[in-house]
Amino acid sequence: MFICVYSWLVVHVAGTQFTPSSLKAFVNSLFGIETEYGIAVEDADATHLVAESREVVKSYAGRYASPWNYRAEDPRNDVRGFHVEKLSQDPTDAQFDKPADRAQTPSEDRCDRVLPNGARLYNDHGHPEYSTPECTDLRSLVAHDKAGERIVLECAKRRAEVLGKSIEIFKNNTDFHGASYGTHESYLLRRGVAWDDVVHNLAPFLATRIIYAGAGKVGTEDKGAPPCPYQLSQRADFFSVLQSVDTLHNRPLVNTRDETHGDARRFRRLHVIAGDANMSEYATALRVGATNLVAALIESGWQTPVALRDPVRAIKHVSRDQTYKWMIETTDNDSISAVDVQRAYLRACRELELPGSEWVLNEWEETLDALADDPMNLHDRLDWVAKKSLLDDFAASEELDWTRDAATLQSLDLAYHNVDPEAGLYYGLVEAGAMTTLVDETEIEAALCDPPAQTRAALRGLLVRRYADKIKSVSWGGLAVEEHGERIVLPLPEAAADYPALCAQIEATESLRDVAAVLRKA
Repeated sequence: MFICVYSWLVVHVAGTQFTPSSLKAFVNSLFGIETEYGIAVEDADATHLVAESREVVKSYAGRYASPWNYRAEDPRNDVRGFHVEKLSQDPTDAQFDKPADRAQTPSEDRCDRVLPNGARLYNDHGHPEYSTPECTDLRSLVAHDKAGERIVLECAKRRAEVLGKSIEIFKNNTDFHGASYGTHESYLLRRGVAWDDVVHNLAPFLATRIIYAGAGKVGTEDKGAPPCPYQLSQRADFFSVLQSVDTLHNRPLVNTRDETHGDARRFRRLHVIAGDANMSEYATALRVGATNLVAALIESGWQTPVALRDPVRAIKHVSRDQTYKWMIETTDNDSISAVDVQRAYLRACRELELPGSEWVLNEWEETLDALADDPMNLHDRLDWVAKKSLLDDFAASEELDWTRDAATLQSLDLAYHNVDPEAGLYYGLVEAGAMTTLVDETEIEAALCDPPAQTRAALRGLLVRRYADKIKSVSWGGLAVEEHGERIVLPLPEAAADYPALCAQIEATESLRDVAAVLRKA
C-alpha cells in the first residue's frame, strides 16, 4: 500500500525550500504551542493507553526538573469574571478511564518533566504532551515544535524496548472513534482589551483560518452531520459553543480560560484551542504568525468589518465544503467567502505596519490568492492539501471509494501524522523534496537542548541544567529550590530583561543564593 504512495511522491511532486534570508523578517512577539500526541501500542486497546502515556513520558532519559507547581494554575478561572464549578469531561474519553489505572496524585498522573531546552513534557489525559518554550520568533518556534516530535518519539522508542512491543506516535487530533485531543496555542494579549471585543474580532478569523491551517481529515465525527468524504480540519467536528472555559468537551471556538502564566495585572494569555496539529513547518509558521498579528490588531482597537451569523457553524461548514468556495453567512443576511474574511484581516494587519511582519503578510497574501485560484497548487505547503493529493492518487490507483473504503483511507490519514521519519507519510514527502521546510537539521538539533535565548525560557533551561537535583517545584513563572536546607524561590523576569546577560551572570554564580540575588536585580 505504502509503496504506491511513495512512488507517486518521487515521480509526481516537486517541492521548494526557503532560504534562511527569506525568514529574517519573522515577527517578534511571544508565543508557544502545546501538542497532545496520539499514541498506539501494539496489541493494546484504548483502556491501556492512559497508563502507557504516563510510561512514555517517564521514559524521558535526559536531565529534567519536577514536580510542576499546580498551585500556580487555575484552569476553572473564566476571563469573564467567574470560576466554573467543574470542567466538562468527554464521555468518549471517560469510558476508557479505568479506576485501577489511575495515578494516586495529580503529580503522579502528569509525570511532569521540565527540560533543559525550557519545554515541558507531561501526560495529559492519556496523551504525551509537549509544550514548547516561549518563543519570540517563528523560526525558533518551528524548530522547537519539531524538536518536540523527536523527544516524544524517542521516549516512545525507549518504552517500546521495555515492553517488547511497538509504539507509534501521531501528531494529529483524532482517533477516528469520537475522541479528540488538542493542539493549543498561547499568545500575549494586553489585559486592558475588553473580552467582548476579543471574541467579536477573533471568532471570524478562527472560523476561517483552517483554509490554510487545517491538517485535513477523512470523514466526519460530528454526530448527526451529513457524510463528508474529506474535510479541511481535524478539530472542526468537535466545537459546539462560541466561548467557554472548557477544553475537553463542549469545546468553544474561543476559549475563556484565564490562566496568564505571567503578570496578570498587565497581560492575559490568549489560549487558542481551535487549531489543528500541523506537520507542515510552513503551515505552523503561517498559522501562528497570522494569529499573532491578529492579536496585535485586536489590541489596537480595530473592529472587524465581518460578523458571522454563527461562527461555530461556519468552521464546520468551511471544513466540509467540497466546492472549496467556502461561502458563509454574515449577520446582515449576506454571505462571504472564507478567503475574503481572511483578506479583511490581512488588509488590516498590513495597515499596522508592525516591524518584522513582512514574511507573514506576504506569505499570507500569496496563500490566500492560491486558495482562491486552485487550492491544490499548495500541495507542497499546506497539510490538508498535501494529504488530499496523496489520498486522491492512492484512491484512484487502488480504485477505492471515499465512502465505502473510508477505513482504509483513514489509516493513510493517520500514517501522514506518524512522527517517525521512517514510517510517516509526511516525512516521506519531505524526503522526496515535496514539502516546503523552513528550518534545517542544525536548528532542530539545537532546539533539542537549548532554549530560546530571548525569553525567560533561557533562564528556566539554564537552571534545570545546573540545578535539577535541587529544584523542588517549577512553573512557567519560576522555580523553588533547596540548598543547605534553605528553600529559595527563583522568580523568572518576564519583560524588558536582558536574558543572555542574566544567563551569563548566573553561569558565574557559586550558589543558589547568588542566583536569587541576580534575579532580584533583574
